Order: sequence, then structure tokens, then C-alpha cells
Amino acid sequence: MSTTVRRTELPLTARTPTHAPRNRRRRSSPGRAPATKLFLILPSVVILILTNAYPIAYAAFQALHNGSLISPGEFVGVDNFAKVLADPAFWRAAGFTAVFAVVGVFGSWIIGIAIALLLRTRIPAKGLLKTILLLPWVVPIVVSAMSWNWLIGTSSSPVPTIIHALGFGDAIFLSDPLGAQITVCLFEIWVNFPFMMLMMSAALSSVDESIYEAAKIDGASARQQFRYMTLPIIAKPTYISWVLMAIFCVNDFPTVYLLTHGGPVGATNTLVVLAYKTVFQNFQTGPGVAIAFLMTLALAIVAVLLFRQIRKSTSL
Repeated sequence: MSTTVRRTELPLTARTPTHAPRNRRRRSSPGRAPATKLFLILPSVVILILTNAYPIAYAAFQALHNGSLISPGEFVGVDNFAKVLADPAFWRAAGFTAVFAVVGVFGSWIIGIAIALLLRTRIPAKGLLKTILLLPWVVPIVVSAMSWNWLIGTSSSPVPTIIHALGFGDAIFLSDPLGAQITVCLFEIWVNFPFMMLMMSAALSSVDESIYEAAKIDGASARQQFRYMTLPIIAKPTYISWVLMAIFCVNDFPTVYLLTHGGPVGATNTLVVLAYKTVFQNFQTGPGVAIAFLMTLALAIVAVLLFRQIRKSTSL
């Protein structure tokens, strides 16, 4: 009787030679990673300091001195801020800046979200329509302002001429204080609604269509779907767009200056235009920079309030 010796099958790990190299993950030392991160972000930090910290510090120095563009002047402390806060022109500019920002933010948002909802439907030549709607934002502000000046700037411009021919009398847009304010606000909406349209289109693209189908089955109307479903879902992008647009509107110098130069009789002076005139036309550096700091403080407060709303919308 012959005995057959069977070969025992060993696992692969047992047949692996002991001298075979093993791939081991190198673990960096605990103190090496923070040093590497610090080294990588150091150039960006230096650039930010050079481009932001120094100008802000120098502006604060000028705000505390009674100087000009060529000399720092004497130290006066907070007298420049007290002088600005006691000036009626500052409060008129602050009031119009608030109106200008509110109208610019919510006017452009309403038009932007309306067009974004329209673009979600099936309409012909949608791509061409998107391109046309982006033109007010893409075209340089100088071209847009000069075009509006040509259309409505004087009584002999095309729009006032047509209005007069229709029997509505003489239309004065930029010569009347109230008319100039309305025109500037409308121009701000015209320039910025494409930005809101893009923001809202991106936000609406993330909304699942199935929830609308379920809402229709439950009997919800289009108005109820928009109020109780669409708006809460896109709340975070909406608040972010409001923060950005508020910053754009408050800091928007070319829109007002190119269209009206802050006139007539200072009716369309915003804080940024008033600061520019105070520094570069009246050569009062201290009060002008003080206006800019007060404007920045107001913007910071608005941004903080809106960021709180962003946190609340995120936690929902």
C-alpha cells in the first residue's frame, strides 16, 4: 500500500519570504505638519499684510490727523469723526446710501430670481436669452453710464423727447433731485440684476424636482411651492448674495459718479462719493477717511446680521 504525501497549501502570507520589502506608510512627526502649513501660507499672509494692513493702518493714521494729501498734519484724535457726524451733508449721504443699497439689493434680487425661475421653464432660444441678459453686467460701467446719459441726460435726449411728444410734459431725470435719485437707483438695478440672476440660477439648480412633484400631488399651488419650499431651500445662497450685493452697492463709486457726479445739489451723494469729494476735491484727508471708516463699520454690522441669518438657514 503506497502512501501519498499531499502538499499542504500554505497561505500566501506564509509563503512570502521574510526578506520581502513591505510598504509601510511613513508617519510624519506631530510638529512637522503645522510647520509645513505655516510655510505654505506664509506668502499669502505677507501679501495680505502688504496690500491691506498697511493701507488700513495709514488710513487710520490720517483719520486721526488734520492733514492733507501732501502732509500728515497735526494729531487731532477723534475730532474728524465728531466733525463728520455733526455735518448734515454726511447724514444726507448716509440716508441716500441706505436707500440706494436697499433698492439695489432687493430690486436686483427680485428681478434676478424672477428671470432665474423663468429660465427653468421651456422657452425658445434660452441660450441666446441668457447671453443678452448678461450684457448689462458684462458691458463696462463707463459704457453703460454714457449710454444712459445719452438716453436721458438732457431734455433733448431720446427718452425725454419721446415723453414730451406723447403729451406727458417735459421729463427731467437728472436735473431734478428726486428724479436723479430714482434714475440712479434704477441704473443700479439694471447693472446688477444679472449677477443676482446667476446666483439664483445656481441656487435653483440644486433644488430637487421631485419635491415639487410631491407638492403638486398634495395640492400645493405654485405660490405656496415658491414661498414654503423654494425660498427656504435657497435661503443660504440668497443671504450670501445679499451680503455681496450690499457691499457692491455701498462701495459703488462709478455708478453714481459717472451718472450724476453726486448731483444735483448733492442729492445723489453716497458715502463713498462724499468721501472722494472730501479728500480729492476739498483736500480734507482726515474727514474723508473718517467717512470711509464709518461706512466700513456700517457694512460690517450689516454683514454680521446677514451672516447670522446664514447660520440659521444652515441649521434648519
